Amino acid sequence: MKKTGFVLFLLMFIVMMVGVQDRAAAASGSVQIVLDGNELKVSKDTKVTNVNGSTMVPFRVIGENLGFEVKWEQKSQKVLINKGSKSIELVVNNKNATVNGKKMTLDNPPLLQNNIVLVPVRFVSEQMGIHVSWDGANQTVYLTTNPQPPKTDSGTGAGNGDVPVADPSPGTQPSGGTSTTEPGEVSDPSVSIPPVTGNAVISGISFSENRLMIASQGGTVTPKVFTMSGPDRIVVDLPNTAFSPDFLGGSTAVAGNQGQLDVTGYPDLKNIRYSLFSSSPSTVRIVLDLSAPKAYSVYSDPSTSGLIIVDLNNSATPTNPVGGSGKKIVVIDAGHGNQDPGTIGYSKTKEKDFNLAVALKVGQLLEKEPNIDFVLTRSDDTFLKLEERARIANDLNADVFVSIHANSGPTTAASGSETYYQRDASKALANVMHKYLVKATGLPDRGVKYGNYHVIRETKMPAVLLEVGYLSNPKDEAALFSESLQNSVAQGIVNGIKEYLGVQ
Repeated sequence: MKKTGFVLFLLMFIVMMVGVQDRAAAASGSVQIVLDGNELKVSKDTKVTNVNGSTMVPFRVIGENLGFEVKWEQKSQKVLINKGSKSIELVVNNKNATVNGKKMTLDNPPLLQNNIVLVPVRFVSEQMGIHVSWDGANQTVYLTTNPQPPKTDSGTGAGNGDVPVADPSPGTQPSGGTSTTEPGEVSDPSVSIPPVTGNAVISGISFSENRLMIASQGGTVTPKVFTMSGPDRIVVDLPNTAFSPDFLGGSTAVAGNQGQLDVTGYPDLKNIRYSLFSSSPSTVRIVLDLSAPKAYSVYSDPSTSGLIIVDLNNSATPTNPVGGSGKKIVVIDAGHGNQDPGTIGYSKTKEKDFNLAVALKVGQLLEKEPNIDFVLTRSDDTFLKLEERARIANDLNADVFVSIHANSGPTTAASGSETYYQRDASKALANVMHKYLVKATGLPDRGVKYGNYHVIRETKMPAVLLEVGYLSNPKDEAALFSESLQNSVAQGIVNGIKEYLGVQ
């Protein structure tokens, strides 16, 4: 679809969501719209209707702005929406719908009012994999889509952080198979690693299980990894790379910009820093500040389309260190991050913070499981595109993928826990995970549901998306941001994973 048509649809969609919270605000055009971190403007003439908590929109809005083929069958009172392989059938005053031949149940059916057919926008949006969150206090709608692939000739800098001290200057960078000595410092020989593939951008950096994971895309990456002393550190240079425009919030990068990854609970590490170290050639540098000299191994494989792993657990021959010795591989995804806050809570809490807090707690628990290896898609307040989150799991050939989220409703009344799956192969996992989720939260059971979300649609293994509770509900919000409930949810997630995988 054309980007202009897609953005127009998003604008219409946003107005619908705003109408649920404050129709007067939508009509006056006073609502702020943030699309993937950028504020947009919306028209003032869109009419929406709120029916029993569901926002209804004229069905032709969908066709005209998204490019779907939309048909109205007067005799059968049917709305038919088609594009490519997607087919949706809705019937006026009927809660039963069909999506690609699969029967589904609507919370509220389409309506016919004043010769205009209105359809439930939430249902349609779920089929499109669009995430919408609402900040009622600031009259702001946050919309997260699947962005276009980044250009390979641009990148972003980092936020605040320590500038690398006494590392090799751009003019003395080590090359593969050699060693470099700076005045007063001694480096070990570089590790020679096979290329990943072309000119590339770095789209994700995370640390879990004493392993640094770097996700790249778009070209060849030949890591140059070496150690330095005074202080002890491991340096990872990635020549001919830049940061993805999405990774650090869309800012423009220049050489010297840097950021850092929060690392706690790992005695080998003091800190992890990353920067666009050089602009000619463009080079991303990642520095692992060590507590003491540490052996390591480096893994990259062209078949993984850009996954690089620096493993501090051993210095064996570079092979994929995740899932060795028959261990099951679990990928834990903390939704949103950085410029994408997700849902804004009743008291202005941010969903991204809740998601990350629970994901880190899950990671701490999984570290104690001898038969499970795990990877966090993000271990800090950074941002990965939806396709990157799915690709990491697919590249690792994971056994299970769990995405952690919090929900938002049109009023403060909505409460409870939901679990979403997209593929039939994921339904058994969803049932198990939901059982433990509801027990862990003590919130109302809103059931296991089908949802067409990107991260559970494009992953190849059983995958679920957990909506732990409603941040728009002040009681749910207070509970979700309590340490005790987060610990309980984390343990419930681990228990569900173990039961599903059949591991002790």
